[in-house]
Amino acid sequence: MTPMDAPLVIGYDVGTTGAKTCLFRLGERLELLGRAVREYPLHITPEGGSEQDPDDWWRALAEGTAAVLRDCGVPPAAVRAVSFSAGMQSFVPVDASGRALRRGMTYMDQRGGAQCARILRRFPAVSGIHAPLLAASLPLAGGVSASVKDPVWKYLWMRECEPELFARLAWWLDIRDYLALRCTGRPAMTDDGAHATFLYDTRGGGRGWSGLLCRMHGVNPAHLPPVVKAAETAGALTAEAARDLGLEPGIAVVNGGGDLTMQALGAGCVEPGDTHVYIGTSGWVAAVLTRRTLDITHFMASILGARPGHYNYIGEQETSGKCLEWVRDHIALDEIGVYLSKRPMTEDPDTRHTTLLEYLGQVVGEAPPGAGGVIFTPWLHGNRSPFEDPNARGMFFNLSLDTGKRRLIRAVVEGILYQKRWYLECMARKFPINDPLRFVGGGALSSVTAQMLADITGRTVAVVENPQNAGAAGAAACCGLALGVYPDFPAVARSVRITRTHTPDPTHRAVYDRNYAVFKRLHADNRKSFARLNGNG
Repeated sequence: MTPMDAPLVIGYDVGTTGAKTCLFRLGERLELLGRAVREYPLHITPEGGSEQDPDDWWRALAEGTAAVLRDCGVPPAAVRAVSFSAGMQSFVPVDASGRALRRGMTYMDQRGGAQCARILRRFPAVSGIHAPLLAASLPLAGGVSASVKDPVWKYLWMRECEPELFARLAWWLDIRDYLALRCTGRPAMTDDGAHATFLYDTRGGGRGWSGLLCRMHGVNPAHLPPVVKAAETAGALTAEAARDLGLEPGIAVVNGGGDLTMQALGAGCVEPGDTHVYIGTSGWVAAVLTRRTLDITHFMASILGARPGHYNYIGEQETSGKCLEWVRDHIALDEIGVYLSKRPMTEDPDTRHTTLLEYLGQVVGEAPPGAGGVIFTPWLHGNRSPFEDPNARGMFFNLSLDTGKRRLIRAVVEGILYQKRWYLECMARKFPINDPLRFVGGGALSSVTAQMLADITGRTVAVVENPQNAGAAGAAACCGLALGVYPDFPAVARSVRITRTHTPDPTHRAVYDRNYAVFKRLHADNRKSFARLNGNG
């Protein structure tokens, strides 16, 4: 197959702040030809809600498709398939016609706290989870709904607080599932998304929805859709969806999966021990395993991966890139939208993000490693692991008279990376981690951040080509597997290119070790204060 004969596909990456539409050429190299980004709002409600309008997602895909085809000079008929990467553990309720009943509740939504507490407090607890639920969930689902932000509590919140809408509920879907339904007319949930509900029997890689777990949580199994795999074809693009997206009807719609799953695939992580670090709006560290693994103490678990028989074991950071955006909006910018370095703020999302990273790279490089002893906790919207606490918040610790904005900004980046080191250390106690770490997401665009990740973790860091588009690349790779361009998952890994490698600087180890030890204690030392200030009681 010559490069010109290689199929063209679109990978959609639907995130918290916007959607990326990426056009790829499939071949020995997974080649990005062009991309378009369209943003949409995130609606935060006073009672802990976090919502997005499904029509905003669809509009972003339509506008992005038109833009990328126009900019690349590619006719719609040249596109062979589309697939999706999207945020996980959201809740998108739809009626029998496939219409969304309300705004989708994102992974950050924590309104189900009362419903969660009501069930978890019924019996004596282990790590905050009542024993019967734990005893049932662990062998069946390989995990348990221990976080107030898990999707089952969103479902139960809607049942209790919006009964009229709930009465019309036909299907419980995630973001990817909703978009695939809108493309094909067929309701389904990918197996990684099903696993993340912790209502799915994952023994042997997936046996179906568990009637027992549904009964224990009060979930109607009729609301749960069929379960499908990432690299399978969901169906053909309908005429209506084709008109909206500006593509040819009948092309293949390939399932894809959640952002974690697709980022791992787009990073080339397919073998046991392969590990990637992601810094986007949220963030995580994830390692490939061939068995289900759970760490109740640190709220870390494995989720079914794109490759059958494999899992992604994850430590998740609620706000990662969001911390960088907070720096931009509240520290780095003055009142008229100009960076402290007098670099103008742009309205274009791509340029705005690149400008932010360039600015951070410059400023962070001017501050000393360890930020003069200042430590930042990156818990601006609570935290999931290695501790679960929706009341946790960000703070600067150990300010002094000579602390300036540059040290504050460096402390924010270091705090994000200390959290990643914490995940890696928890993982390394359970299984070997392969070198190098693969670094993806917008945060990987900065060579300064990549070097700091190497220094703080003590591990070699490899940055993949176009790291900000790794999720879309994973979706495109699923198209390649479904179309037969890639014979297997190792072939996908070989198609992913590494552009830079960073090795740890040992001269910075002592200061980072000192600060990291303090960082790990800050939540335990302040948990009661967080609860008093931010709890409901």
